Amino acid sequence: METVGLARSGGRSGAENARVERVRERANWMRRRLLGMIVDAGQGHPGGDLSSADILASLYFDILRIDPKAPSALDRDRFVMSKGHCTGALYTALAGAGFFAEAELDTYLKPGSRLNGHPNRAYLPGVETNTGPLGHGLPVAVGIAVAGQIDGADFRTFVLTGDGELQEGSVWEAAMFAGHRGLGKLTVIVDRNRLQQGAKTEDTNSLEPLADKWRAFGWQVAGVDGHDHAALLAAFDAAAEPRDKPLVIIADTHKGQGVSFMRDQAGWHHGVPNAEQYAEALRELGAELEAEMK
Repeated sequence: METVGLARSGGRSGAENARVERVRERANWMRRRLLGMIVDAGQGHPGGDLSSADILASLYFDILRIDPKAPSALDRDRFVMSKGHCTGALYTALAGAGFFAEAELDTYLKPGSRLNGHPNRAYLPGVETNTGPLGHGLPVAVGIAVAGQIDGADFRTFVLTGDGELQEGSVWEAAMFAGHRGLGKLTVIVDRNRLQQGAKTEDTNSLEPLADKWRAFGWQVAGVDGHDHAALLAAFDAAAEPRDKPLVIIADTHKGQGVSFMRDQAGWHHGVPNAEQYAEALRELGAELEAEMK
């Protein structure tokens, strides 16, 4: 599997460093903000939110061709959040990108809020399709990409899936069809944190050899550290190169990334930090931000 990366800061230009630092700061903001939303709401999925924050920050604050003032523009890039339970990460990315006011994040999961436990395109601009039941996002995204292919459109389609989600048969039906159609403007990112609700993915229904499975369905495969912002940006930059196959980026991540007591703990697939845990999480994330800025 091809591994994508960039030189460390000493080998990058000033513009590249600024780009990476901007994404890193936004990802850290997303982590702090979404944890506060979960604590306030008394429910949520912090483990997967935190594992995917760096991926979403890279996409929404650097890569995606989107305009929050014209969320239905025909030439926009499409992003589908197939792991639809991780709305804390998605909503903070959408708010941070300007699709709705940040203050609305305070209504998360409350009665009458547009910010449901699963994203709903009828409520929120920037949401391409409703997701929640796992295994649905990629099939819808394949349909979007096929429509673009038929029209000769220039937009790209991105999908973020959980790795436990790959145990759904509908994912592989869609993957087979995407490979058959040669959907070169389709990119899937697998949030490969190796945990799902209550257990390790490999103990539940083993996914390995994961890269070989995607190749067998006619996909180009790349691997990346899903918390390395420079490597993520390089992988997404490379995804823009012309190709005749769909691309899957297997992003090695950690559930609960950024918060020590949540990291790699299946029990934090869903749950709410208590006051002491929340304070500790903010201390850790604040310390991380402070260290990054030095």
